[in-house]
Amino acid sequence: MKKYSLLIATFCLFALVQNSYAQFNKNVVIAHRGAWKKNNLPENSIASLNQAAAIGCYGSEFDVHLTKDDSLVVNHDPTFYGIDIESSTYQDLLVKKHPNGEKIPTAEEYLLAGKKNKKTKLIFEIKTAKAGKERTLQLTRMSVDLVKKLGLQKQVEYICFDYDAGKLVHQLDAKAKVAYLNGDVAPAEAKAAGYTGIDYHINAFKKNPDWIKEAHKIGLSVNVWTVNDVEDMKNFLAQKVDYITTNEPELLFEVLHQK
Repeated sequence: MKKYSLLIATFCLFALVQNSYAQFNKNVVIAHRGAWKKNNLPENSIASLNQAAAIGCYGSEFDVHLTKDDSLVVNHDPTFYGIDIESSTYQDLLVKKHPNGEKIPTAEEYLLAGKKNKKTKLIFEIKTAKAGKERTLQLTRMSVDLVKKLGLQKQVEYICFDYDAGKLVHQLDAKAKVAYLNGDVAPAEAKAAGYTGIDYHINAFKKNPDWIKEAHKIGLSVNVWTVNDVEDMKNFLAQKVDYITTNEPELLFEVLHQK
């Protein structure tokens, strides 16, 4: 009877672990602004997000701005087809559309679309506001609140260039994964500030080749962006980075399959 009970307990534990691992794709590939390039989709569109999920990316990165009337919207550039986002209302932005007919997504619409693809992490970049620090921190607070409201804490990972924004994320949600983007801080300093990872430009790691090992040694994740060249991909894979952010996710998958 004891052996039978132990067998059942072991099976249940195995099933629990397998379910946890199955929640997200286990690879290094993060699609930069979604998987847009190969199929000529708009960057940061829901279509490019869905395509990133369809090809099996670990995550899809996207950028969030704050409008004049405090709406969170998804777009990389500070302008949406010529309309300045920060000085415009959400309604102002609806005058323009992506070439595929999509309007600019609100962060909530984008996150809800991502929630349907539970195996794909949502890499949420908090953009630095041109209007100054307080607007950036307001954007940060609203972003964390939205993620909590939608119950997406486990699927969302934050990234930011503003050092204080990342520190604030950590204060608002101690369990959140948040990585610093700017590349001007050594791993130990980033960890002391509450960051769980560094997500630096390829040139930052070329300039500081020891940072990858240093980060791993102290338990930080390492992501490198934006890597679109095969040899660079191979180089960073050899250095055991955790993630590679790329405009060419399909190409990176090809490189991984050759290993």
